Amino acid sequence: MLAARISLFYWAIFLIIGLQTPFLPLWLDARGLSVTEISIAGALPLFIRIVASPIVAYLADRSGDHRRMVIILAWSGLACTVLLSQSFHLWPIILLTTLMMLTTSSIMPLTETLAMRAVRAHGLDYGRMRLWGSISFIVATLIGGAAIERWTGSVIIWLIIGAVVLTAMAAHVLPRPESGAAAGPSRPRISRADVSELITSPLFLLFLAAAGLVQAAHAVFYVYGVLHWRELGLSATWTGVLWAIAVIAEIVLFARSGAVLKVFSPLGLIALGAIAAIVRWIAMAFDPPLGALIVLQILHALTFGATHIGTVHFIAQNIPAQRAGTAQALQASVTAGIAMGGATLLAGQLYGPFGAKAYLAMAVLGALGLLAALMAQRRLPVTPSA
Repeated sequence: MLAARISLFYWAIFLIIGLQTPFLPLWLDARGLSVTEISIAGALPLFIRIVASPIVAYLADRSGDHRRMVIILAWSGLACTVLLSQSFHLWPIILLTTLMMLTTSSIMPLTETLAMRAVRAHGLDYGRMRLWGSISFIVATLIGGAAIERWTGSVIIWLIIGAVVLTAMAAHVLPRPESGAAAGPSRPRISRADVSELITSPLFLLFLAAAGLVQAAHAVFYVYGVLHWRELGLSATWTGVLWAIAVIAEIVLFARSGAVLKVFSPLGLIALGAIAAIVRWIAMAFDPPLGALIVLQILHALTFGATHIGTVHFIAQNIPAQRAGTAQALQASVTAGIAMGGATLLAGQLYGPFGAKAYLAMAVLGALGLLAALMAQRRLPVTPSA
């Protein structure tokens, strides 16, 4: 079943993300890297992906075979991860960490392109496939946390290797290109002129700004949220519960995304995410009690989930198929690279002197994202009524 094969790949790739994101710094620390060196190892892939991911996606769009590119990246990532496990010196560790993380980040836009191609061609429900990635993320964090508690942070690299092996194997069950889709003169091929037209389109740029700003508004929460809750005396158990509530709410929205898209347009979902971001981050700035925190964590379904669903469906509906991979990669580079990187730097400047009031700056980003979404909506071509 096509949906099951794509869901399986989301499960596998998010095992990697669920282990890398929270736990890789612990392995780097176990290898003897300093705090500054760990930050370099974590930040370098974010900035390199701004250029690398769109280039990879452009090559995949040119070939028409995104599955083959995913397979190449997955096995390359495995080679880098195995080499990393045997590295003990600073610069080999930083180089191999960067290459390992770049393969994962470059796979994701291609996966979204494959999933949305199946949605268009076969009427599949994107959210019901993507939710398996969110479930897998929770499973990975639970496994990683339990493993570290028993065997220390050194075990993480072996768990990541296992996850990359599963991802490489799952890549081979992804759908092949339609007959004739990956070759032949009749298949439209993306050109440099197509890319130029894409990155100079006011509608596409406003869309990138809207999606990027709303997602980047999570920066204070992602970097300092748990630390701030600890300072307020919240237990580690409740911190875990609150994170689980957020991800479960996101999963529920993904499961119902087909019905939601009958009510909201893609840009409407991004606007809804922006409105929720304004409410969520203003409230977080005033250290709400636990009961309110539970409600605010449920809003993660909108601030992240609705924005993400709106993002992938906007590209599917408004970008020609031969440009879709490049568009997804540009979106990922802007959102996770430029916007999130800049917002993270801003968060670092604000949290020290202002504490929770730094969330107010994130509310401003949400408001700017809402404005961009509304401006993009005005630029959408009007479809004639039947």
